[in-house]
Amino acid sequence: MIPLYDADRRPVNFPVMTLTLIVINFIVFGFELALGEDFVTRWSLVPAHITAGQDWITLLTSMFLHEGWEHILGNMVFFWAFGPEVEDAMGPVRYLVFYLIGGLVANFAQIAVDPTSTIPSLGASGAIAAVMGAFILAFPGDRIKCVLIIFVFVRVTVIPAVVLLGFWFLSQVFSQIGSIADVQNGGVAYMAHIGGFIYGALAWRLFESTEGRKKRLTLE
Repeated sequence: MIPLYDADRRPVNFPVMTLTLIVINFIVFGFELALGEDFVTRWSLVPAHITAGQDWITLLTSMFLHEGWEHILGNMVFFWAFGPEVEDAMGPVRYLVFYLIGGLVANFAQIAVDPTSTIPSLGASGAIAAVMGAFILAFPGDRIKCVLIIFVFVRVTVIPAVVLLGFWFLSQVFSQIGSIADVQNGGVAYMAHIGGFIYGALAWRLFESTEGRKKRLTLE
């Protein structure tokens, strides 16, 4: 399932910050391709380093790194599907602060479940999960235009945001529960997704602008 955009509303203002963050992520990914594994290793987050009081800057830098084309394209598609409306509700500056804090909260959530891990963690998924958490609370009645792929069948349809994002969140919870008993050899940082999503759902009203609230209520 590939989300495309909100079928029920479009942002009044051009989503300049969402687009800027997407561009920055691709620029950093270009550095990854050019500079290789040493660059990725240097700027990725390692939980054991943070708990030892080292490499604090990686709490920020890691959220702009991705492990491959599939990772960055998947993240940016979800970000573009849900980010513009949330940015419109907050304004670009508040939205940027909200996004960065979401990434930090997500990283700390991942560290909390495995503080001694030496497995590098990277990706914008936690910050984007915060945006998704904000979206499901701000616009629960909206429908999302999606590409639904079932084996060789492809269909474009609309799915209620509360169903789509609710299912996504529950899948992260069950995946995290299923991974607790596993020996960690890398993989998806489910707890970062969960932490980011919960933060976004709880904190979005603190970042919503007065103008954004008026626009949201007008369209409800």
